[in-house]
Amino acid sequence: MKPPGLIFILLIGLLFPAVPLLAAESRAAPLPPPTVEQRLADLEAYVNNTARATDGQAQSRVPGGGPGHSAWMMTSSALVLFMTLPGLALFYGGLVRRKNVLSILAQCLGLASVVTILWWICGYSLTYARGNAFIGGWSFSFLQDVGTQPNRDYAQWVPHSLFAVYQLMFAIITPALTVGAIAERMKFKAVMLFSVMWMFVVYFPIAHMVWGAGGWMNGAANPAAGIKAIDFAGGLVVHMTSGWSALALCLVVGKRDGHGREPMPPHSMVFCMTGTGMLWAGWYGFNAGSAVAADGVAVNAFVATTLSAAAGCFSWSLIEYLQRGKPSVLGFCSGAVAGLATITPASGFVTAGSAVLIGLAAGGATYFACNHLKARFGYDDSLDTFGVHAVGGTLGTILTGVFATAAANPSLATGPVADLVGRTLWMEQLKAGAIVVAWSVGATTAIAWVVKLSASGLRVDRDNERMGLDLAEHGEEGYIIE
Repeated sequence: MKPPGLIFILLIGLLFPAVPLLAAESRAAPLPPPTVEQRLADLEAYVNNTARATDGQAQSRVPGGGPGHSAWMMTSSALVLFMTLPGLALFYGGLVRRKNVLSILAQCLGLASVVTILWWICGYSLTYARGNAFIGGWSFSFLQDVGTQPNRDYAQWVPHSLFAVYQLMFAIITPALTVGAIAERMKFKAVMLFSVMWMFVVYFPIAHMVWGAGGWMNGAANPAAGIKAIDFAGGLVVHMTSGWSALALCLVVGKRDGHGREPMPPHSMVFCMTGTGMLWAGWYGFNAGSAVAADGVAVNAFVATTLSAAAGCFSWSLIEYLQRGKPSVLGFCSGAVAGLATITPASGFVTAGSAVLIGLAAGGATYFACNHLKARFGYDDSLDTFGVHAVGGTLGTILTGVFATAAANPSLATGPVADLVGRTLWMEQLKAGAIVVAWSVGATTAIAWVVKLSASGLRVDRDNERMGLDLAEHGEEGYIIE
């Protein structure tokens, strides 16, 4: 008969196989506590937003994210969502006719919900997990292993889960920008179906190539990048993809019924102005938050954003005054948004003086696109998504290559583009921009035709368009006037 003690141990092993028996596996010795010098170096790394100083021979006393950086990134995440809800919704909602205001609000809110679910399922993973040069992997699907420890591919002191939520807000606003080009005529279910397909074909791969670890166009962090472009907060990823896709989409959908034959003025410039102010405020989270820390680079982006928005607002309204004799509120709003969109890719890479020049150029270029280019070619970009975001984003992307300097962002002196700054970086920006334009226009055209030929179709019929999308698509009215 076996000794009772041995039988007891065997039974425990069968019932609880995960419990190691005796010396079945050796435990790693815990790291010693850090020395005072190591703790001080860790604190300096936190303040300066650099790599953690603890050298692996001691356990850091700050194992997760840093509180100050985390607080700023939670604030920035809320600010970027505020740009869409209610900022963009009111900005676009004021620009359409009264009978279509709710359709714009529904599209913005619907995209916020659908894109969030996509991001959780696989969008974040396809964008930011390590995969290949063109698309991420599946390791972060359903946000698995995305917890409070930082992902040091992207940030030293911000929790991985917070970084994922912050980037979600960019994914939400990008397709929402696109709907401005087809406002007042595209079915709600078609907008949702198109946007889901567009996220997989356009947004996820381009965002990975520009921002993802190992991305093919990630000149900021990938020494092996095929194209060494830089995009601080979304000139390529957000404004160029949405703006150029908007042009292709409005061409496939076609013009609004009565376009060019009857007036279609904005129904509420009060909404438009209110939305502009919300966009401007939220843009600080968009640009300064892209430093992924509360550090000097974030401060520089904050300053550049302010100056460019003001310069764009000024230059657009000045041109309007000189040509028409009156500066309109719509001109002030459009110029401010143009300045914000154009500085976005450059905001963390340029000095204050360059930001003013970029803003002035933004107002002039987008004014020309919205008032002359659109009239010359006759396309119906309802709310000037192409004129402001494509033109502004493209201009900003190129000017980033011209004005970027290590004086604004020290990483430019040591990163993969160090030898290009002040020399040929603008050529890398041109190459990346050309690829984004071709990819966005080609993919959008294909997706739009697929949706157009599907059972749902792209646009409402003529009677429903005349009635207005609020009643036709949602059974509600924005205003009930007795």
